[in-house]
Order: sequence, then C-alpha cells, then structure tokens
Amino acid sequence: MDDRERVEALLGRPPRGSFDVIVRDHSGDPVVVRNAPFLDDGTPMPTRYYLVGAALVKAVSRVEAAGGVDEVEAELDDEVIAEIHRRYELERDAAIGADHVGPRPSGGVGGTRVGVKCLHAHVANHLATGNDLIGRWTLERVPPTTPGVPTEFDTEADGAS
Repeated sequence: MDDRERVEALLGRPPRGSFDVIVRDHSGDPVVVRNAPFLDDGTPMPTRYYLVGAALVKAVSRVEAAGGVDEVEAELDDEVIAEIHRRYELERDAAIGADHVGPRPSGGVGGTRVGVKCLHAHVANHLATGNDLIGRWTLERVPPTTPGVPTEFDTEADGAS
C-alpha cells in the first residue's frame, strides 16, 4: 500500500490535497502529514501538519476529552501560545509562491489565531517541527508506548518512573 492509500485508510476518506508523510512510527506507518497550503480545488488549507496516526489520534482525543484544551490554556502564557501560532503561519506561508493571487490560508495551528483549538494539530506541529509547547505538553500526557510517540517521552527508557 502506498502512502496515499494508507493515509486515505487512516482518514476514512480520500485526502483532498497533496501532502508528504513527514513522521512515521517505528513500523513505518504514517503519523503526521504536511499538507500543501491549498487543496486540489484551490481552497486554502490552513492546517499545515495533520495527525493521522490512529493510535496517537485516539490518545490525544482522550487528553482533549479530559479537559486538556482548557488545562493547557491555563498553564501557558497567552504570548507563548500566540508565538506558536505565528511560527506555524510563517512556515505555512513560506510554501506559497510569491506570485500567488487570491485567497490564502489564514490563522495559526488548526487555523486559529487565539488560544488553543485542537490538541491534535499541536501534536502534529510538535512532531514535525519539535517546536510546539502545546504539542509537547499533550505528548507528556499520552501513554509513552503509543505508536508515534517519540522515545523522549518514554520515561521508562530514561530510567525514570
């Protein structure tokens, strides 16, 4: 099965734009894709990094369901969150040609500019860039043995308990 077929199976629908698999789990299965800034029909795509790894999506969903969005917003300074969004937007916009005319994707992580919208998008951003404190915060709250979680979050591997 090629990457497009596997990502379609993970999403449960065909992808609507081009993408690259940029993070894989230990078995080689896709975990994070980097989307083009526009869908195939030209619609702006604000979500640059998308979490597709099935086990990690479920684990992050559990963190969200337990109030993770409100908790991380309370723990992190608003300016820290805003800076994460700015970096994301700049990285995505750098992939748009200078000659582009028409609507552009907007917003930061998950298409938002203020606060936290989706922990999944922050985890995908962190896994792709290593630079999203919200994604890191979330990964610290999922089981370290979840496929797609980097070994740095495996406390047993560090000798910690």
